[in-house]
Amino acid sequence: MKRKKTGNSNSIRVADWMSQRVLAVETFDSIGIARQLMAKRRVNQLPVFENGKLVGIVTDRDIRDAYPTSMMINRGKEIDRFADSVTVEEVMSHDVMVVRPDMSLTAAVSLLRRHRIGSLPVMKNGKLVGIITRSNILDFVLSGAGIKLPKRKALKPRAANKK
Repeated sequence: MKRKKTGNSNSIRVADWMSQRVLAVETFDSIGIARQLMAKRRVNQLPVFENGKLVGIVTDRDIRDAYPTSMMINRGKEIDRFADSVTVEEVMSHDVMVVRPDMSLTAAVSLLRRHRIGSLPVMKNGKLVGIITRSNILDFVLSGAGIKLPKRKALKPRAANKK
C-alpha cells in the first residue's frame, strides 16, 4: 500500500490508501468457507465473483445473520452442516457499489458514510484492483497525512450530574 500523499483532500486518491491484496469468494462457496476465511485473515467483507465477474459482496454481518440462533449452541455438528449447505450467493448483497482507483478519498469516504457500508471494491477496466475499507480510512486519519480541517470552538466541559 502506498501511503505518501498529503495535502488537499482532492489530491489524495483511493489508490493511495486501498488494500491491494483482496480476498474474494465465489457465489457457490459456502458461508462456512467465507466465515473461516474472514476469521483467518481478519477481514469483515469479501467481494463475490461468478465466472470472473464481481456480482456482490458478503459481510461478516450477512454471515452472522444467516447462522442459526444461539439456542443451538450445543449442536455444533448441525451448525457446521448448515454452514456448509448455505451458499454465499444466498446471503450476499447483490447491488455492490464500486469505486475507481483515481477517485478522491474524500468522495469514497462520503459513499461509505452515506450508504453506511464498510468497504468499496476498487475496479479498473473491469478488474478488481483493490478494496477501500473503514480500516484503511482509519489508517489514513492516524497517519497524520490528513486533510487540514478548520478549527472549531472548544466545547466547555459539562459538570457531572450530582444526585
